[in-house]
Amino acid sequence: MFKKIINQIDSIIERDPAAESRIGVVFLYPTFHVMFFYKIASIFWRYNLKFISRMIMYFARMITGIEIHPAAKIGNNFFMDHGLGIVIGETAEIGENVTIYQGVTLGGIMPSIESNSQRNQKRHPTIGNNVIIGSGAQILGAIKIGDNARIGANSVVSRNVKPNVTVAGVPAREFAGSSKKEKFKAYGISASDTDPREKTLVTLLNKVEKLEIKIKELENDKIKKNKK
Repeated sequence: MFKKIINQIDSIIERDPAAESRIGVVFLYPTFHVMFFYKIASIFWRYNLKFISRMIMYFARMITGIEIHPAAKIGNNFFMDHGLGIVIGETAEIGENVTIYQGVTLGGIMPSIESNSQRNQKRHPTIGNNVIIGSGAQILGAIKIGDNARIGANSVVSRNVKPNVTVAGVPAREFAGSSKKEKFKAYGISASDTDPREKTLVTLLNKVEKLEIKIKELENDKIKKNKK
């Protein structure tokens, strides 16, 4: 248990350049505080003491500004940078070494409509390992975010995201991919800033230009023949 706590602290220091020491993380980082409460609350939840469990997380939200449902499943070395405004729903599942920034929601789609039919159903996202989710992103519904994926800031994601890709926008679309795991890079950015749609458009424009040149050559040949 103590080793897991040390690993979590060290993983925060590794991913946050503002983190200067282990003692600083313990006393000054809301992500560390809320996860401490979450681990206690999740034990009560498993023993069906749901009211006490929810009360613990309600108190944790008051002091950290982070809302995590005690039934959510969270892997090792989870880091919420800044943390304020993060919401993690009841059936959300988060893998290991995941980093998310302030204002992120792992929520459901239209939870206020036919809410009775959504009870005890999987309605929140599943996040793979080594995922980075940029600030303000909204990950909605029972979708899957693949391992090593990057979600750009303020994106709205409502469809599955493949492993090793970067998505951004409203709605989110793929910007870049990689066949290998990238090293940690903050704010959900990728080493490649190439937009696949832009690349496709450039390719089409180049083809159109070549066709125009070819047509002009054929027209000139026809004019020359007519003059003869």
